[in-house]
Amino acid sequence: MSTPHPIPYQGSKRNLADDILRYFPAKVETLHEPFAGSAAISLAAAAHKRANRFHINDLNKPLVDLWRAIVKAPEKLAAEYNVLWTAQLDDPKAFYKKIRDEFNLMGKPDYFLYLLARCVKASVRYNANGEFNQSPDNRRRGMTPATMRDQLFGASYLLKGKTTFSSKNYRDVVLSANRDDLVYMDPPYQGVCGNRDTRYLASVQFCEFVEVLEQLNSRGIKYIVSYDGRTGKKVHGRLLPENLKLTHIEIDAGRSTQATLLGRDDATYESLYLSPSLSDELKKPSMIRRLTQSEQLSLLEAST
Repeated sequence: MSTPHPIPYQGSKRNLADDILRYFPAKVETLHEPFAGSAAISLAAAAHKRANRFHINDLNKPLVDLWRAIVKAPEKLAAEYNVLWTAQLDDPKAFYKKIRDEFNLMGKPDYFLYLLARCVKASVRYNANGEFNQSPDNRRRGMTPATMRDQLFGASYLLKGKTTFSSKNYRDVVLSANRDDLVYMDPPYQGVCGNRDTRYLASVQFCEFVEVLEQLNSRGIKYIVSYDGRTGKKVHGRLLPENLKLTHIEIDAGRSTQATLLGRDDATYESLYLSPSLSDELKKPSMIRRLTQSEQLSLLEAST
């Protein structure tokens, strides 16, 4: 079956999911996504039967509430979306603003789904008060009710009865993982003190994240991290330290949107980092190669 995607998040790993699944161990009892977002990896793993159970977590509680509704009550959610989608047709711009204001007061899952389907570039934005403030894409009306219904029921079919949901700090989520599990982490932002990314309700501090990875290593937990990348020779993001002994892999993500707009051919490569315990289990040295610190630094120097 084709993998359903009811939440059209910008930056979702849906297009890279098959490449990421290549580095899954043969057996995964529970796949944990502490930064679930669109849960693209959980959906792909479920579609390909690469894990027995799933744990969807995100600090964004309305998003987790939406996922719970998708999996447990797709019929009700599809009907609610249909009502909203139809009601917008007389004045889509004004209706979107009304629903956005009401969502920020009540956090209703059907309102959030409608906003995600209609907002600019399917890209969420939050203000300093944690309120959703992205503008509507006035060129389109969002996914049609019939198509959305198919996506909702497809996601529910894959995850129902084998998925738990939470809205916790990622540090608490990874504590529940054991050696039969796999943790997939796609942190929202390599935050430093004083910086804030409006796409997310909270940033992830680099030093804290490294400490969590060290703890997972000490427990022998298998994990995969999507963390940085590069476009051509320009490196994006801070490098994870060498002492974590991670295996670094680059996945060709194709030409970036920005490069396309500028008429350039720069390819974008997304990074995956495999934990030591996962690399040991895969035992496929021809498939994976860790960039040395000097190689990574040479890329950084070339980009400056």
